[in-house]
Amino acid sequence: MFYAIIAKDKENTLYKRMVYRPQHLARIKILQEQGKLLLAGPFPAIDSSDPGIDGFTGSLIVAEFSSINDAIIWAHEDPFYTFGVFASVDVKPFRKTLP
Repeated sequence: MFYAIIAKDKENTLYKRMVYRPQHLARIKILQEQGKLLLAGPFPAIDSSDPGIDGFTGSLIVAEFSSINDAIIWAHEDPFYTFGVFASVDVKPFRKTLP
């Protein structure tokens, strides 16, 4: 089943986000290589695909896991979570309908 991992950033963590981004992306690329990633990306803090110094407010990852517990564990092992970029992470079952 797919699960939506919805994370909110702590304030003023753009520098940390940039430092730990390669490790964060490496984990997501593994999901992609396994054919389990539906989509992933950050929420810009302003209405721009490149928010510059305004940074981001969080991230969304939708991927397939064998259970909600596996999705929660995966999310809590992410460098953005372990190194304090994310203030919170919610994991919810997701049913893809379209396209």
